[in-house]
Amino acid sequence: MPHYMFQARYTSDAMKAMMANPHDREAPARALIEAAGGKLLCMYFMMGQEDIVAIVEAPDDETVGAVSMIIGASGAFSTGATTKLMTTAQAVTVMEKAQAGAATYAPPS
Repeated sequence: MPHYMFQARYTSDAMKAMMANPHDREAPARALIEAAGGKLLCMYFMMGQEDIVAIVEAPDDETVGAVSMIIGASGAFSTGATTKLMTTAQAVTVMEKAQAGAATYAPPS
């Protein structure tokens, strides 16, 4: 199954709620993803521009899109982004296809 990276920033209201009631946020994320047919591989809180990152395995882009919409509609995050990931073996296939490709690209001049 394809893998995806989800990164997001909590709203200030969500941060206040977690401070008032500290609890594990991985459990509800895992439940949602599994209910949609995917698997939460890992989830981390981060220091930086975003607050969390999760790596998810899902059957297809539509499943991940639906999960992203559900999470976005919750109002818990001010920003979020989902990135489709590829394995190193898939990257090699991409490189081979690019190498063998007959098409060329003319850069702006």
